[in-house]
Amino acid sequence: MVVVTVSELLGHVLATTGTVLMAVAALGLVRLPDAYNRANAVTKAATLGVVCVLLGVFLLMPGVFTGVVLVLGVLLQLLTTPFAAYAVGRSAHRSGAPLARATYRDDLGGVPRDGGW
Repeated sequence: MVVVTVSELLGHVLATTGTVLMAVAALGLVRLPDAYNRANAVTKAATLGVVCVLLGVFLLMPGVFTGVVLVLGVLLQLLTTPFAAYAVGRSAHRSGAPLARATYRDDLGGVPRDGGW
């Protein structure tokens, strides 16, 4: 008989949830219509996915070293991913990447693309 503790069960659930979220991010990267939507999908889903996987690993392998790595990984993920998504969106707009047909608003439409930012 296999005995599973609550922390092990929650760790497996979090790790699986994070993996599914990263798969959804990959699917969004392939299926969404323009660079802006793709960057948004990958940023949100993959960030939450990585955080869930790291929390799941911590519950499965508790310890000081794992906690330090977890905190560092979560902080770096939450601090760098939004800036990277902003940079991707900005460079896509500056290079003239087209918007999806369903987009009805372009807040940066009047901004010059030749270094006017």
